Amino acid sequence: MIKILYCNNKNYVSKLSKLLIKRKSDDKISKNVAVKIISDVKKNGDKAVVKYEKRYNKNSEIIANKKKISKSIRSLDSKIKRAIDFAYNRIYKFHSKQKVQNIFHKDNLHNKLYYKYRPIDSVGIYVPGGNASFPSTVLMNAIPAKIARVKRIVMLNPKLNGEQSPGVLYAAKKVGIKEIYSIGGAQAIAAITYGTKKIKKVNKIVGPGNIFVSAAKKEVFGDVGIDMVAGPSEITVVADKFSNVNWVAADLLAQAEHDINSQCILISKDINFINKVKNSIIHQLKDLPRKFIAKKSLELNGILIKAYSNKQIIDIINMIAPEHLELNIKNYNIILNKINNAGSICLGNYSAMAVTDYNAGTNHILPTNSSAKFSSGLSVYDFYKRISYINLSKKGIETLGPSVITLAKFEGLEGHAKSIKFRLGRS
Repeated sequence: MIKILYCNNKNYVSKLSKLLIKRKSDDKISKNVAVKIISDVKKNGDKAVVKYEKRYNKNSEIIANKKKISKSIRSLDSKIKRAIDFAYNRIYKFHSKQKVQNIFHKDNLHNKLYYKYRPIDSVGIYVPGGNASFPSTVLMNAIPAKIARVKRIVMLNPKLNGEQSPGVLYAAKKVGIKEIYSIGGAQAIAAITYGTKKIKKVNKIVGPGNIFVSAAKKEVFGDVGIDMVAGPSEITVVADKFSNVNWVAADLLAQAEHDINSQCILISKDINFINKVKNSIIHQLKDLPRKFIAKKSLELNGILIKAYSNKQIIDIINMIAPEHLELNIKNYNIILNKINNAGSICLGNYSAMAVTDYNAGTNHILPTNSSAKFSSGLSVYDFYKRISYINLSKKGIETLGPSVITLAKFEGLEGHAKSIKFRLGRS
């Protein structure tokens, strides 16, 4: 069911690489579908959006009905509301610590240079809904945008069984989202990027989605900003003989139940522990409601890695660059400072990654497909843009100008040189 990789020969790196690349291979079908839908929405607007909503989501209502929203929220169990409130407070508190700092510099020529942060004007938040309900995703996306003081926050949320999730709608109300579109898929991404008669376009799109949403975000990037091209969920767990077998197995299954393309990896120097985890997974699968998804995920992308040294463990982690990393070992400090590539790291036996998906306070929108090598999880900083301001003095242009002229001529840009010459009276 789940592959075991032994790192006792030199070719283990290439074997692991092939397993990772296989999962990351470009899906041409989803790309082609997304391109077709985007082109249709650009040309035919709301008509095209409704067409694809009827086809894929059995939905003909683009704009969420306010009366239905209120009724749906009233139907939500108070226990769920309290859980959302609790998560909101923790996420808000942690993200409020993320402060931007403007920069001011004045040199000895009285030139003034500024670097100022400005919030993005409008953001579209995509919240998946076709297969499950994710109020936590509303909070993770909207709270940082709210703290950054984004003026207009829009939610895109497809219906589940003909209705929008009461939990998602309550979370949206909690963060102050008033503009809600009950659409999903590539058509939602296209509509919010280019705008229609009913849907006003935004400056940036954030949030996870299925393969068609990801493909669409990739295609529209440049016409609109995006947070990242997020793939299916991932976890890598490092465990030792002191780890709890059932806890580790449960942590792997928690990610496997997301999607058949989720990636679950266990690394340990103890082969007996690895075999025990494998048996525990088989046992726990029997009672998991989403067992068919989890089982398929483990068959396709599950890897149990037998390592032989801490150096191997560190190298493997940095190679995988997992979205989620659990260091479920007795002395994680031995390797922690040498791990450079991971979206989020949970330390110690009690730090279950599932908590970070809900109310630890950190963000669960994280880089996948090894993109943690060059990117980070969603934060307040993603909802700002930076602007440079330059105020040169007369003495400043006279001092800097001659060197600019020299470099401009070297690069063959005579127009640049003349721009300076005029100011220096050399035209």
